[in-house]
Order: sequence, then structure tokens, then C-alpha cells
Amino acid sequence: MDHILLAYREQILRASADRRALCLQGSGSKQWYGQEPLGEILDTRVYHGIVAYEPTELVMTARCGTPLSEITSALDQENQMLAFEPPQFGPGATLGGVFAAGLAGPRRATAGAVRDFALGATLMDGRGEVLRFGGQVMKNVAGYDVSRLLAGSMGCLGLVLDISLKVLPKPFAETTLAFALSEADAITRLNQWGGQALPISGSAWQVGRLMLRLSGAEAAVRAAKLSLGGEEITDASAYWASLREQEHDFFSQDAEHGLWRLSLPATTPALALSGKSLIEWGGAQRWLFSDEAPQRIRELARAAGGHVTQFRDGDKSAGVFTPLSKPLAQIHRNLKTSFDPAGIFNPGRMYPDL
Repeated sequence: MDHILLAYREQILRASADRRALCLQGSGSKQWYGQEPLGEILDTRVYHGIVAYEPTELVMTARCGTPLSEITSALDQENQMLAFEPPQFGPGATLGGVFAAGLAGPRRATAGAVRDFALGATLMDGRGEVLRFGGQVMKNVAGYDVSRLLAGSMGCLGLVLDISLKVLPKPFAETTLAFALSEADAITRLNQWGGQALPISGSAWQVGRLMLRLSGAEAAVRAAKLSLGGEEITDASAYWASLREQEHDFFSQDAEHGLWRLSLPATTPALALSGKSLIEWGGAQRWLFSDEAPQRIRELARAAGGHVTQFRDGDKSAGVFTPLSKPLAQIHRNLKTSFDPAGIFNPGRMYPDL
């Protein structure tokens, strides 16, 4: 693999010398996410393979171009999983794309985000230098925070070569309960349940129906099921997969105005916005199709203590992500300059002016 790293370094140094943008890309399954990609493509797929996997230590290290399907297959053989349930959005999705996008599925609210499972990472910066952060164990704190910082950075700081992730065993038992509830009642109930010792691993409300997934030890799932009531759906794996991959009917609506992702405090009441919505993560993540003005959507979310992302489609000219405050924007600029002094890696991918 050394010859691949050498080729990457040469491509990066040429681009830096010419101040020419590089678009870091695997299969391109998530190229629609964020601002429009710019520049010459640097293909990460040629740098692939699982470097190390210790099932007894619950740690896997793999290169950026490794297909997510290969990682999932290896974990399946040991009855383990990536607990943040990363969406693929395409059959060729790679680990690098998962890490760079920082997106997680239904289990994220209780298991944690991508960054929470990052133990270490290797980065090639804008000078062509290889930098290693963190390690393969939680006790190795040197560079640990940098590894977490790289998760969700959209490739703006450099080329992540490999990642070490904590993995978890799959639950012994799992079932889904369905409840007929209004939006307001669903939010109230989810927050009540969130304060109890219940093995909740996923929730989703849409059009008067709340779906609640329970995962864990058989005794815990059985006790929770008896306590909560509801209609049991014994095999709902296809439903949760459709939410994770956005293949559920909800996501196939008219995309003229785009799909909005609202990140809010879980206790936030239903916002006064027209359109159709779907609520996940115990009320903390809310998907919205609406013809409301983008400014009004952002203002209501900000007033509630949250923020908004224009997740799919729509007009991106005003910015996909909520603009950073001045102090945070300066921190972002400082980090970008430190890792990528020539500004070649995915410029403007997160923020048009940064």
C-alpha cells in the first residue's frame, strides 16, 4: 500500500503548489450532502482493507476506502456491529465516507454518534505528511480528541487514511412496539421513557404512529415490553433499515423545497411549521418537508435551542449548515489553516465562505 500513499502525497503536493482544489471521494454515495463538491477527485477506494480486528477487544481498524459492506460482513461473523448504525446511501459506501460525513442511524440517540466510537485515525495533511492521532484503546488519550474532531469534518481537514473504531456486540433480543399517538403526545411519552431504565434503541414518529425499538438482554426487553404495552411487531428490521437508508415512503416525497434535518432539544414541542415531518432520536432529530421560507425554519429552530441542516435537494446558495458564530468560525479557520495551509481539501464543503 506504500505506493498508493506515495501517489496520494504527490497529488496533494501538486494541488497545494497550484492552489488547486481536491475533492476527496470514495464511491460518491454521499456527494449530495453538504455544499457542492469542487475540484479534482482524489479516489480513496484504492486504499482499502481491514488492517486489524480484535473481536475480544471490540476494536477494528480499517483503511478509508474499505467498503462498509466488507466491514459489516466481518462484524456479522462475530455477532458484532457498528453501534451508531451508519447509513450507506448506496452499495459502494466506504468507511472514509461514513467517518467524514459523521451520519448515524436510529440507534445514535442511545448508543452515541460516530465520533463517540473513534479511537484513533491517521491523516495525510496538506503538506503530504502522515499524522497519527489516538490509538486502538480508550486509554490512549494522545490525539484522541483530534480523531473525534475528524469525524464529521467532511474531508475539509485532510485525507483520513485509516480509522480505529470501537465496536459492540449485537443485542441478544430485539423487538418493536407501535403506539397510536399524536405528535405532542409522542414527544411527551418519549421524554418520559427517556428518563427510565428502558432498553430503547430507536424511535420514530410519523402521522399518528410511534415506533419504539427495544434491544438488549432478553429479560430486560421482556420486562420493558410488559411495562410499556403497545402493539408488538416482531420483525421490524426492514422498517428500521428503511429509516436509516432513507428508503421509507416518507423520504420519497416531492423534494422541490428539499429535506430539512432539525436537531433540537428532545423536549421541544412541535414547531409551528407547515409540511410533513418524521421524528427520531427521542424527539431530538426531526425531518421536515416544507414550503416554509428557509429563514423561518432556521429562526424557529434557533429559538428552540437547536439548529437546522438542509439535508437533501433544495437551493444551497444560502448554505446547507447553520452558519457558525464568529468565535467558532475563527476556530474553524485556524484548524483549516493548520492542517490544510493551501486550502485544497474539499473547500467550502461545509461552509461556502470557509
